[in-house]
Amino acid sequence: MVTISQVAEHAGVSPATVSRVLNGDERVGDEYKQRVHDAVAALGYRPNRLARSLRTQRRSAIGVVVSDIENPHFSEMVRAVEDLAYGAGHHLLVCNTDESAEKQRTYLEMLADEHVLGVILSPSHPAGEEIGLLIDRGIPVVAFDREVSDQRADVVIADNVKGARTATELLLRAGHTDVVYVGGRSDVETGAERLDGYALTMRRAGLVPRVAEADFRIEGARAAMTELLAAPQRPTALVVANNLMTVGVLAAMREHGLRAPDDLALVGIDDPFWAPYLDPPLTVVAQPVRKMAADAMELLHDRVSGRRTEPRRIVHPFELRRRVSCGTADPTTQ
Repeated sequence: MVTISQVAEHAGVSPATVSRVLNGDERVGDEYKQRVHDAVAALGYRPNRLARSLRTQRRSAIGVVVSDIENPHFSEMVRAVEDLAYGAGHHLLVCNTDESAEKQRTYLEMLADEHVLGVILSPSHPAGEEIGLLIDRGIPVVAFDREVSDQRADVVIADNVKGARTATELLLRAGHTDVVYVGGRSDVETGAERLDGYALTMRRAGLVPRVAEADFRIEGARAAMTELLAAPQRPTALVVANNLMTVGVLAAMREHGLRAPDDLALVGIDDPFWAPYLDPPLTVVAQPVRKMAADAMELLHDRVSGRRTEPRRIVHPFELRRRVSCGTADPTTQ
């Protein structure tokens, strides 16, 4: 099989020039075009149509970079974005950073090299210089779930402070005075904001906040909850900062023979598909993930089409979904 390098050598030009001629680049001079076409004819070169097809697909691709694909919150977002992208004739390149700044940098640089149409990013490192690199190359970025430092990016987030406040207020209204917050990483925007919402609500009620530190993961919450249950003063209610940690909390409660809401009232943040099917069904404050994903795609299309150049910031409210685990269930939402 004749290669582009052989065509380039025969024509006395670079392989890049051959590629540009074969792709119809009008910037190549007539003399070079003729030399390339003569070499193609002389050698019987046939373009690799599969490679060309893959290059075309990359130009219609959208990058989706999430911090933890194992988290149902992000897997639901990816599914919603994929549905919308496929309907618009695009496909996704999905990357998982696992909360690593280095993996984020590597993936975003790769997406820049691939010349994707745009990127929806849940940042592990909001100030990463690679975010600006994408925007500098004309590739729009939509920050999802967490903001980024580069003010040129669009943003779609939820009101984490108010969401945590809503969860805490529900338990306080039910008469609980010792409400413990099982928190995620405070160095992550969502973790810090949810902690602020809980702590502010407790202080306004004249109560002292109590925090069990975890890491947004199942085993971290399980360990934090085990330590909490070994303390002299066991709480009567919990606010848990995300869905994976709720699993860890419930595992620790089961190991200690405890059950919600009889022994501990429980409200989780985020509403995974399995929450209504737990025993008891889980009370949550929920982000409208699919609506947020639709907004992110709309913002991206506006940028790609040139309909808008100024950045936008959309903030969604959480929705309280009362079930059984909080002890004050609303039967219509079970």
